[in-house]
Amino acid sequence: MNRDLLRDLCAAGAAALLVVTAAVLGTAIENSDGTLHVNWPPLYARWGPHVGPGTPAALILAVAVVAYGPRLAARLRWGALLGAAGVTAATWTWSLALVDGWQRGVAGRLTTKYEYLQVIDRFDDIHGTLRDFTRHILIDSPGHWPAHVAGHPPASTLSFVLLDRVGLGGGAWAGAWCITVGATACVAVLVTVRALAGEELARRAAPFLVVSPAAVWMGTSADGYFAAVAAWAVALLARAVTGSRPRLTALGSGLLFGLTCYLSYGLTLFALIAVAVLVLGRTRPSGGDPRDRQRPLTLSLPVSLSLPLSFLAGLAVVPLLFTLAGFNWWEAYRLLVERYYQGAGGIRPYGYWVWANLACTVLIVGVATVAGLRRAVRMLVRGRANVLPRRGPSDDAAYASAAGPRLALLVLAALAALLVADLSGMSKAETERIWLPFALWLLPAGAFLTRPRAWLAAQAGLALLINHALFTGW
Repeated sequence: MNRDLLRDLCAAGAAALLVVTAAVLGTAIENSDGTLHVNWPPLYARWGPHVGPGTPAALILAVAVVAYGPRLAARLRWGALLGAAGVTAATWTWSLALVDGWQRGVAGRLTTKYEYLQVIDRFDDIHGTLRDFTRHILIDSPGHWPAHVAGHPPASTLSFVLLDRVGLGGGAWAGAWCITVGATACVAVLVTVRALAGEELARRAAPFLVVSPAAVWMGTSADGYFAAVAAWAVALLARAVTGSRPRLTALGSGLLFGLTCYLSYGLTLFALIAVAVLVLGRTRPSGGDPRDRQRPLTLSLPVSLSLPLSFLAGLAVVPLLFTLAGFNWWEAYRLLVERYYQGAGGIRPYGYWVWANLACTVLIVGVATVAGLRRAVRMLVRGRANVLPRRGPSDDAAYASAAGPRLALLVLAALAALLVADLSGMSKAETERIWLPFALWLLPAGAFLTRPRAWLAAQAGLALLINHALFTGW
C-alpha cells in the first residue's frame, strides 16, 4: 500500500470516528436532557430499517456507476457526459427517495407543518403578503409563519406559490420539482470544474457527483432546489470569466445569485465561492474547448468593464423586485435571528453542534470526499504558486500543472463557506439538509483520488445504508 493511499484511509477513518463520536455523545446528551432535539444524533432522523419500491433501482444504479462510471466518464463526448450525469443523478435521487415510498419519500415531504406548502393560500395577494411578511416571522406574532417559511426569504415560498398558480400544486409536484431541478446541480458543478480546472479533472469528478450520499437529502428537500440555483449561478460566472459569451453569462449569473440570496439567507456565503471563481478566472485552464479560453481581462477596457457591469445588473434584479414589493431583507434577517433563538435554536448546545455539524457533513459527502479534501489541501499548499500562472504566451504544460491546485482552491473555498456557516451558530443541527448547496462543491475533490471504483463503492454504500436504515426527517 502506497503512502498516499494510507493517508487517505487515515483521513477517512478519522471522519468515521468523528461520526461515531457525535452519535455516541449526542445520544447520551439527548437521553440526559433532550436539548439536541434530534432522534438519531447527529442526524435529524429516526431508526427504522426498511426497503421500498426504489430499492432495486438504487442497487442496480449503484453497481452500474461503480463498475462503469469512471470508464464512461473518460470516454463519452463532453456534451453526452453532461447529459448522462444529469439523468443518472436524477435517477439516483429519485430511487433513494422512493425507498421511503411515494407518499413519505416524495409527495408528503413538503406538506408537513414546517413546510412551505402549508401557507400557499396566504399568498392570494402576493404583493400584500410580501409587504407584511416580516410581521409574521417571530413565533409570538399573530399568524406566525411555519419554521421553514420564517427561516427563509420569501422567494423560497413564492417558488411553490407560482408552481401552484400554473397548475402544479400539491406535494407531489413540489417534490418532483425539487428532485428534478436539484439533480441539475451536478451538471453545473461539472461545467464549472471544466471551465476553471480543465476537462480531465471534470471527467474524473463526474461519478462522484452522480452517486453522492447527499442525494439522500436532495430527494426530497427544497434545499436541493436551492443548491441547483446557487450552482448554476457559479457555473455561469465561471463561463463568463473564461470567455464564453461573457456579457450574457455574467448577466445570468448575477440574476441567479440575486435569486439565491432571496431563497436562503445563509447562501449569501456563496460569495466566497464566487470570489474563488473570479480569482481562477483571471487565467485560462488547460483543456476544454479552445473557443472557451479566456482572453486576458486587460484586453480592452470595454471587455473588462462589461463583465462586472453585466453581473451587477443581473444581481440587482431580484432584490429590487422584492424591495419594491415591500419586503425588507435586512429587517427579515434580524427578526429571523430572534425567531431562531425563540425555538430549538436557542436550546440546542453550540458546544456540541459546532463539531457535530461536521459529522453531519461527513455523512452528506462521504468518506471519499474527506480523503479527496486531504489531497486538495496538500495540492494547494504545494502548488499555490501555480494556481495563477503569470500572463504571457500560452503554455499548456504550465496550465496542466496548475489544474489540480485550481480545483483544490475551488473546493476549499466551498469548505471555507461551510465552516463560516458552522461558526455562526445559525446552523445547529439539520445541516444534512441546510448545507446541501455547499456540500455539492466538496464532491469534486473525489477527482484527486486513485482507485476510484473502491471509493465510489464506499460512497454508494453509505447512501444506501443511511436511506435503508433510517427514516430521515427531510
